[in-house]
Amino acid sequence: MDDFPTRRPPALAGILADAAARGFVMSCEERTGSLLATLAASKPGGRLLELGTGTGAGAAWLLDGADAAARLTTVEVDAGVQAVAARHLGLDPRVTFVNADVEQWLSTYDGEPFDLAFVDCMPGKFHRMDEVVGLLRPGGLYIGDDLLPQPSWPGEHQERVDAFVAALPLVPGLRTTTLAWASGLLIGVRV
Repeated sequence: MDDFPTRRPPALAGILADAAARGFVMSCEERTGSLLATLAASKPGGRLLELGTGTGAGAAWLLDGADAAARLTTVEVDAGVQAVAARHLGLDPRVTFVNADVEQWLSTYDGEPFDLAFVDCMPGKFHRMDEVVGLLRPGGLYIGDDLLPQPSWPGEHQERVDAFVAALPLVPGLRTTTLAWASGLLIGVRV
């Protein structure tokens, strides 16, 4: 079975070309993206959150699956890479780009809860995960990726991933499944 997506977001080719031109190598893997689109589609009118916009590949997939009433908030510390995402996706009224340190954003956010959170950075995944789970409505989905070795990983990162996966059963209020598929995924639901 070929598990690579046959449908891609219209903006994805441009985002990936601009990411390559910048030397940005951390774009969302296509199978992960396809799953994100599917999960976003399961939340009609949903409030979606992405931590770690990067150049916008994950956001493109989330928006591709989201309906017209859904809203995506995407947070990124690096204004330069997020500018790529804004250039390709900024005309979509469903998306709000937040240029901020995720740690700071987590400390100050006081808005409505979310129906889905895609965490593609260290804060909210390897630390402060419980805070992201707390931002989800009951039944809200938590998705994390890049749990299988990646070429861009620093040497000590495997230990961080191993500790994260080992601690998942201890995260209060989250039912999880890990998948050794795509870039290595965690899917959880707030219970």
